[in-house]
Amino acid sequence: MKVNSVSQLREIYGFPSGRAKVKSLKALDPHAINYISKSPFMMMATMSIEGAMDNSPRGGAPGFIKVLDDTHIVIPDAKGNRRLDSLVNIVETARVGLFFMLPGIDETLRVNGSAYISTSADLLEMFNEEKNPPQTCLVVEIEEIFLHCAKALMRSKLWSRDIQLARDEFPTMGRMLKDQLQGPEEVETHEEMVKRYEKDL
Repeated sequence: MKVNSVSQLREIYGFPSGRAKVKSLKALDPHAINYISKSPFMMMATMSIEGAMDNSPRGGAPGFIKVLDDTHIVIPDAKGNRRLDSLVNIVETARVGLFFMLPGIDETLRVNGSAYISTSADLLEMFNEEKNPPQTCLVVEIEEIFLHCAKALMRSKLWSRDIQLARDEFPTMGRMLKDQLQGPEEVETHEEMVKRYEKDL
C-alpha cells in the first residue's frame, strides 16, 4: 500500500515527543560551534529550480568550515571537477541542508538554511592557509540546527574497524568508470588516482 498523505504517515508513526520535539534551534549554541570546529567532513544537500536533488561531500582539516557568528558559517569551495552541481543549485534556489560528522562519534549535526556564493576578499582570506585557496566560498545563514541521535551510525557500525573493507575487496574508481562509460582509456589504478589527486588536496 502506497502512503500518499501526511495524515497516513502520522497514523503509522504518531508524533514526536520529549527532546525530539523541541531540540531544533534557530542559532548555533556552544555545542554546535564545538562540533563544527572539530568536524573534518560534511554532506551538503541542494536542490535545483526544477526540483532535482544533489548531495555532495565536503572535507578538510578539522575546522575547515568557519563560524562567523551564531547564525552564519562559511564553507570554502575546494578545488573539484568543475561540475558545479551544488553551486548552480545554490544560485538557483539558495537552499542548503548540511550534515556534519565526527570520526568516532555516532551523534551527527544537522543544519538547514539559505546560502549564497561569495568572492569577498575578507571571507576568502580566512582560507589563505589552504594548499589550494578557494576561488569562492559559501555563506550559509542558519534557520534550523539540531543534533541527530546516534542510532543510524550505531546500527551501521560505521566507525568499527571490523566492517572496514580492504581496498582490494572493492573495485577501484578507475575500474567502475571504465565499466560504466566504456571509454577507450586504460583502467586507472587506485595508486595512480591517489597520486593524481594529491595536488588538489
